[in-house]
Amino acid sequence: MRVVTHPSVVAGLVPAISIGRAPRLTHRDHRHKAGDDEEGTTGRAAVVRSRLHGMEEVTTNAARLAFRESSLGKRLLEQFDVVVIGAGAAGMMCAAEAGKRGRSVLILDHAAKPGEKIRISGGGRCNFTNLNASPANYISQNPSFCISALRRYTQRDFIALVERYGIAYHEKTLGQLFCDGSSRQIVDLLLTEMKQAGVELRLQTSVTQVEKTDGGFHLQLSNGAAQCRSLVVATGGKSIPKMGATGFGYDLARQFGLNIVETRPALVPLTLEPMMLERLSSLAGVSVDVVVACGKTKFSEAMLFTHRGLSGPSILQISSYWREGSEIVVSMLPGTDLFEELRSVRTQNGRQALQTALSAFLPKRLAQLVAETEKGPANLADYSDKHLRRIDEAVNQWRFKPAGSEGYRTAEVTLGGVDTRELDSKTMEVKSMPGLYMIGEVVDVTGWLGGYNFQWAWSSGWCAGQAV
Repeated sequence: MRVVTHPSVVAGLVPAISIGRAPRLTHRDHRHKAGDDEEGTTGRAAVVRSRLHGMEEVTTNAARLAFRESSLGKRLLEQFDVVVIGAGAAGMMCAAEAGKRGRSVLILDHAAKPGEKIRISGGGRCNFTNLNASPANYISQNPSFCISALRRYTQRDFIALVERYGIAYHEKTLGQLFCDGSSRQIVDLLLTEMKQAGVELRLQTSVTQVEKTDGGFHLQLSNGAAQCRSLVVATGGKSIPKMGATGFGYDLARQFGLNIVETRPALVPLTLEPMMLERLSSLAGVSVDVVVACGKTKFSEAMLFTHRGLSGPSILQISSYWREGSEIVVSMLPGTDLFEELRSVRTQNGRQALQTALSAFLPKRLAQLVAETEKGPANLADYSDKHLRRIDEAVNQWRFKPAGSEGYRTAEVTLGGVDTRELDSKTMEVKSMPGLYMIGEVVDVTGWLGGYNFQWAWSSGWCAGQAV
């Protein structure tokens, strides 16, 4: 691999790392002679001869450079085939695939490190895909949009890539695949793929302006400028702002006249009204397997009582379907006819207290709260069938209206985004603006909890990488 350090890096203007082939550079000689073209660029292609494994390699820089006058002085304007904004899962996948096809690719991110959401995902082990990924596991106003991408690059394709890198993994539950080791292995996989494809990664670099040009796009950066034929927006959503998430991608889409489906936090814990929260305060930390429903949508996974409300996989899942004012129904003993169970205990051991009987089915603190809430007789023998049915309903048909959610601060993903009707489902290209692509979370395609959103990142990024 040949690493070329640009003059701007030497000058400290670009706090970036180059992980692949650099563009061919031509620049104006500041000591130009009278009569030289003042607007053009002159110079000779730099030929670098290096010896690699005993073989002489001749490499020639291949992109043009010019200087652009600005209030900050002269800034570097670089030419690339492709610029990808966002070095997350989708962006790095797209950049690597485009580089493999011989494109000169620059990938930018304002963060100090690439793939930070990958790093923190899955408790540090990265739930990188799901064996059961299918279009049915995604939410969108245009449900059929994701079909093409998910079929063209499947979970099996990414699993094969993981195996090719020798990364050990395991299935945790419900088809969820996690690294045996660190999620950093997935980040390193993507960095290696980009490096081998000659992609240039530039971090701590913000895009301050994007303009459409006859030949593609002009980007004004925090440390220079760049031009490209194809521009890929892979900036993610608003989730987890402490990781640097912003609405930049949505703003850019609006700039080019694209419709945005209303965005909201998804896969997020739900909060409760103060009075209910106080009543349930003793349950903070208690987890129970439940079936949670909102309308016709149901999920069967664990639920966790917290100091703010409710969390756990089942609640995160249903949060993507819940809307303010809607009711949620929770069965805390799914598959168990608690009424019949309590009637049986009443017959066999009528002197037993309700709390004791419930403790055989529910966590102790939850059983205690249910018994205290019912305020019935001391012995189970004195409970009527009507009372036992009411207890069964309290446990298996707990109905409530959440006060809200914890918001983008803790949301794993953003629901909504760039309207997919604006995009080509095969390439992710904007129909009204050839050369502009939208991929990953910035698009109105949101997966379930369990590796589905990473699979959308891999699939959409791969598809765009074959088209740019």
